[in-house]
Amino acid sequence: LPDGRIVDVQRVDNRRVRGLRLTVTERGIRLTVPPRTSDRRALAFVQEHAAWLAGQLAHTFGDVQPLRIGESTTLPLRGVDAPLQWREGRFLRVELDHEQVVATLPPALGEAAVRKAFSNFYLAQAKADVGRWMPKYLPTLPRAPRTTTIRPLTSLWGSLAPDDRMRLDLALVLAPPAAFEYVLVHELCHLIQANHSPAFWAEVEQRFPDWQTQRELLRSRGRPIKAALRAVCEVRAIPHD
Repeated sequence: LPDGRIVDVQRVDNRRVRGLRLTVTERGIRLTVPPRTSDRRALAFVQEHAAWLAGQLAHTFGDVQPLRIGESTTLPLRGVDAPLQWREGRFLRVELDHEQVVATLPPALGEAAVRKAFSNFYLAQAKADVGRWMPKYLPTLPRAPRTTTIRPLTSLWGSLAPDDRMRLDLALVLAPPAAFEYVLVHELCHLIQANHSPAFWAEVEQRFPDWQTQRELLRSRGRPIKAALRAVCEVRAIPHD
């Protein structure tokens, strides 16, 4: 990169593409090329766009802080950096105590187990939010979702399958609550309109008038929010030198 950093780029050969394409997501840098593209050409293309890559990486990861077990003092949650306190104890536990997150760690515990505990903590918080919001919208819907699954999603914030199974991105619990609630309302309205027609958006508007503001927030801050989830829950989730 222009500042001297060296970053990893994942090369993906794809028969359906004709040109070379660079993308930056919360998962890192991806170069998609037609088959039989030489390594020399691929590397030259990346180097030609090094300045652009640096800007995209700064946008996605610039404000994202990795979780340093036993050291980090804050944890991203519901649009803010919540105070994080570490304690020793016999049982692994991450819980919310008023406005503070408390992580209780047994001695000599592996990093993967700790990060899994934080993932479970986020899941519990997300389920609590959905459980609090859902009842006020169900009376205006023709039916309830068949199931609701919350887990990390790569490109979407949510979806509703034809069989009414709803999926929501776990990263939404790191976003401001209004943005999370908007996505929930968005997917619930697909129970009425299985499309993005004006009629669909009218249903969203009726239930959540501030939807456009929250949609723009997720468009502009989506990658950093998703990256922040990975930085807490996965090992080496931030591109390294």
